[in-house]
Amino acid sequence: MSDEKKLRVGIGYDIHPFVPGRRLIIGGIEIDHPLGLEGVSDADVVIHALIDAILGATALGDIGKFFPPDDPSYKNISSIELLKRVAGIIKDKGFKVLNADIILITEAPKMTEHSEKIRNKLSEILGISIEEIGFKAKTSEGIGPPGKGICAEAFAVVLVEKEVPSL
Repeated sequence: MSDEKKLRVGIGYDIHPFVPGRRLIIGGIEIDHPLGLEGVSDADVVIHALIDAILGATALGDIGKFFPPDDPSYKNISSIELLKRVAGIIKDKGFKVLNADIILITEAPKMTEHSEKIRNKLSEILGISIEEIGFKAKTSEGIGPPGKGICAEAFAVVLVEKEVPSL
């Protein structure tokens, strides 16, 4: 009896407004910027989109199901910690993330110098090679809320694998 591998894809999305008085955390990296993102946790849009993509691929729900925004225990929690918890949950269910592709949309700050650090951080947390993490930062060319500089949004797609015993 050999094990068969089952592949599944998930997509995630998140958006948070910029506010004064908060640190800016994107992709698990603190970035020097006069504004941070508003949210219950550290409001890391990249990791939140990634978590939703992972949970979607594994049909386990969404980030709010596991980390309800009205639960005070999640106030100001690091999104890295949330991603580590999700990675543990899916591992216990027999899943493994094979790769991820992420798009961040924001006018500022410019992300060129941070991209590799973000890819490294995410590959470390997920236990996969940096070559399996795609990260692109885009602007919305002045259109819509990200284009007005009032928010950051992110999309993530992941491929997961589950070992399924053959009969």
